[in-house]
Amino acid sequence: MKAIPLPDSDRKLRPREGSGRSLTPAEVVRELDRYVIGQDKAKKAVAIALRNRWRRSRVEAGLREEILPNNIILIGPTGVGKTEIARRLARLAQAPFVKVEASKYTEVGYVGRDCESMIRDLVQVGVNMVQEEMSADVAVRAAELAEERLLDILLPLKPTTEQEKAKARESREKMRSKLLAGQLDEREVEVKTPSRTAALDGILASMGNDELASGLQEMLASSMPKQTRRRKVKVKDARRVLAQEEAEKLVDMDAVVAEAKRRTEEAGIVFIDEIDKIVSAGETRTSGPDVSQEGVQRDLLPIVEGSTVFTKYGLVRTDHILFIAAGAFHKVKPSDMIPEMQGRFPIRVELHSLGRDDFRRILTEPENSLIRQYTGLVETENVELEFGDDAVAEIAAIAADVNENTENIGARRLHTVMTYLLEDHLFRLPDKETRKISIAAPDVREKLKDIAESRDLSQYIL
Repeated sequence: MKAIPLPDSDRKLRPREGSGRSLTPAEVVRELDRYVIGQDKAKKAVAIALRNRWRRSRVEAGLREEILPNNIILIGPTGVGKTEIARRLARLAQAPFVKVEASKYTEVGYVGRDCESMIRDLVQVGVNMVQEEMSADVAVRAAELAEERLLDILLPLKPTTEQEKAKARESREKMRSKLLAGQLDEREVEVKTPSRTAALDGILASMGNDELASGLQEMLASSMPKQTRRRKVKVKDARRVLAQEEAEKLVDMDAVVAEAKRRTEEAGIVFIDEIDKIVSAGETRTSGPDVSQEGVQRDLLPIVEGSTVFTKYGLVRTDHILFIAAGAFHKVKPSDMIPEMQGRFPIRVELHSLGRDDFRRILTEPENSLIRQYTGLVETENVELEFGDDAVAEIAAIAADVNENTENIGARRLHTVMTYLLEDHLFRLPDKETRKISIAAPDVREKLKDIAESRDLSQYIL
């Protein structure tokens, strides 16, 4: 098999949320197929859930309020694609999306992050998304204003007489022509930019409570005079900095916040990974407080059921936010969750373990496959890396065998196998005498035979 060319990075942008169009379930599955091998049931479930967000927005107002999202829980061993589905879904959601780790939260009243902070994070994602969109809408006007400010910096003299004004206009237009032609890009100019107090940010960040720190920071910032600092930058960089400042002035932040809150409440998606880490097996439960397991479930329950969360942008309702949870559930079962939590995740999808054929496809088919990644890395040394079909099959077979005989870590095993297989080549490069590296099945067997055959070595190396 010849070296696989790297995929083109220029992809067509997805339509905005609210643009009148959403991806159909079949289109969502096709997009996920480009990066995730197999797991058709999981792809189908999240694709339908994503499309239902759009369908609900088209229902009449009275009925729309009654349509609640069907939350999903993905169940499967590690390394089968649960987190990868979430990563790719974030790019397709066209709505505020946040991925969180359930194990990072603690019960309210204890040191750590409380569950409501995931909604605050979701609102912040929505604000950033809307602000970016509105900034793009005023980008042309912001660039024009930045251009005028830059010309003022390049031509600081203020004419007084009519003759001087006419001459100044002529000089300004000449300077504008040079600026647009890029002839001044490397010239250095001095610009004023807003200054942030790094020490204050560090003190507030160390407090631990995100919402309290954010509130104090805003209060102190509003009470202190705005400070600026002078920077010497090249003209090409100054245009970007000044355009960002002008865009911030043109964007109405009240409108940004209002739209962001609407999107969060109506179309927001929260992906809760490692949810099994906050579940205790029935026989191991204790009667005392459990601040990182059942206590977190109790705090998470009202958010998933539908409640009102206070954020720095105002109150946000969670009734129509879609929650997708995922977990391996090795030592516990979904039925070990508190009954109320089980009822709030009515759709359960099991992801199957990966075998040899799955590994072979993972190595070659996705646009970000490991072979493409290593091919790209080696190409930077002006060396061609080539894997034969028999080599790919052998790598997949060894990874599957090691998973079967030791701990099953799914597709992550391919990373360790590929790293150990290529480490000598990667260490030797750059090498003037090497222009092509061909990997065949005998090379794979020779390099990995001892580790693949020895269970003890596999546990420590692979």
